[in-house]
Amino acid sequence: MEKETTKKRIIKKLKNKYRLVILNDASFEERFSYRLSPLNLLTLILTFVVVLIVLVSVVIIYTPLRESIPGYTDVSLREDLTTMVFRTDSLESELLRNSAYLRNIQGALKGDLPLSKDSIYKANQDVVLPENPLVKSKEDSMLREYVEREDSYSLTDEKENIAKQFYFFTPLQGTITSEFDPAKEHFGIDIVAPKNEAIKATLEGTVVFAEWTVETGYVIQLQHSNNIISNYKHNSVLLKKVGDQVKAGDAIAIVGNSGELTTGPHLHFELWKEGKPLNPKDFVNF
Repeated sequence: MEKETTKKRIIKKLKNKYRLVILNDASFEERFSYRLSPLNLLTLILTFVVVLIVLVSVVIIYTPLRESIPGYTDVSLREDLTTMVFRTDSLESELLRNSAYLRNIQGALKGDLPLSKDSIYKANQDVVLPENPLVKSKEDSMLREYVEREDSYSLTDEKENIAKQFYFFTPLQGTITSEFDPAKEHFGIDIVAPKNEAIKATLEGTVVFAEWTVETGYVIQLQHSNNIISNYKHNSVLLKKVGDQVKAGDAIAIVGNSGELTTGPHLHFELWKEGKPLNPKDFVNF
């Protein structure tokens, strides 16, 4: 009974009406008046706070002001930089071809080079063609053996296609302590970073694995389009679960030192394409 009485008393006090009056100090003439209660005043304050939060959020999300917030990364800037790198590489290749062509023309004009197409080709490539082009040379056989031996790790054309189709977000800024080395069954790179640093998704995708493993500790794996998979190992905490959809740059884990195959806090980052490992440094700027 006492609790109900106290509750009713509080509700009654909140509903009590008060009048706010503004008077002329000289003539005591009423200039403004407004009826309100503590409940109305509380509602008004909460509404103002909610509106203020919404306005601030809209300004941060939809205006360039968000770029001034510490820790925010502009994904579009990275895309522009990657596009510029590709264009610069293309221009450099075109410049080298034009320079070689001009050297050949100059040599032909001086009489140093015959105008034979085959001769020009040999001068450009610095190779000597066999007398019978249908007979394999020793160098050709050695080259074929090398290519066949390294074929399981050779994805040159595929790398170019992937690099043109996707813009990879840097998962963690730090120091690379161990390089990609398939010959030693090290199918990724190790990155050392400060403690409690957030690890971010390199591409948009879906979480297909997020569990503890004995050797590599907390592991999270993302499935991306074009059959690309990214692995993030030795984490201290996983921020996403299986089935979650993530965007490039979303925080998915915290750097850690978990699992038996670790020597200190770091991230082991891998990229795979249709069952074949890719060197992350070919696609991501660390």
